[in-house]
Amino acid sequence: MPYQNIFDTHAHYASQRFDNGREELLKKILPENGIRYIMLAGVELPDCYQSAELARKYNYIYCSAGIHPSYIQNLPDNWLEQLRELAKYEKCKAIGEIGLDYYRGKADADMQKQFLISQILLAKELDLPVIFHFRDATGDAVEILRQYQPRGILHCFNGSAETAKELLKIPDLYFSFSGVITYANVRKPLEALAVLPMERILIETDSPYLAPEPFRKRRCDSTMITLTAEKASAVKQIPVQNFITICCENACRIFRI
Repeated sequence: MPYQNIFDTHAHYASQRFDNGREELLKKILPENGIRYIMLAGVELPDCYQSAELARKYNYIYCSAGIHPSYIQNLPDNWLEQLRELAKYEKCKAIGEIGLDYYRGKADADMQKQFLISQILLAKELDLPVIFHFRDATGDAVEILRQYQPRGILHCFNGSAETAKELLKIPDLYFSFSGVITYANVRKPLEALAVLPMERILIETDSPYLAPEPFRKRRCDSTMITLTAEKASAVKQIPVQNFITICCENACRIFRI
């Protein structure tokens, strides 16, 4: 019997990579494999609208609305107002995925920070949590999180145990772990996972990305989250189903589902 009460807290089923087989996955395969809830993370305006349509179609799917740092160029002047309107939908439970991404350099770092802060303030105005994406930007990320004290989720957390301990001081910040923790030679996120209390931990797939071992580099879907859960539960030294259930309860709490 498969695991139950699985909440995949970060996925992208509006992605073109699911154009082949999306309906069978969402209508049949995922619910039959214990997937109780999925949060679709928005990255740009068209994607946010498509994710909202999927949330309308499938009762176990929820969505968020936000502009990822890779998509902040060439936005319409009313982009923030569009996010505000998207967030009025009752199944839109967060602002995100937003953040800072310096992987390809810091040329637009100031612009990224402006967009991030604008969206954090929108989330506070609407009393919604934030789904954060931070890549190669730990210093600026920690500074902004300390200043604004948001309620939210650190998607695909890959920081150190020291960073995790520092960010635990922000009361309503949760740490979400992906298939990355199953990869060989990965150390920092496992050390962070070990020091975090269970009530602040979530799991995700980031489908179609970051498939866990042994499916790495294949298209990921939410059924693969069990491999992440098995690895994480071993680190926390609790039964896998217990770990999954606690993570689901945590996600329902932060998303108010």
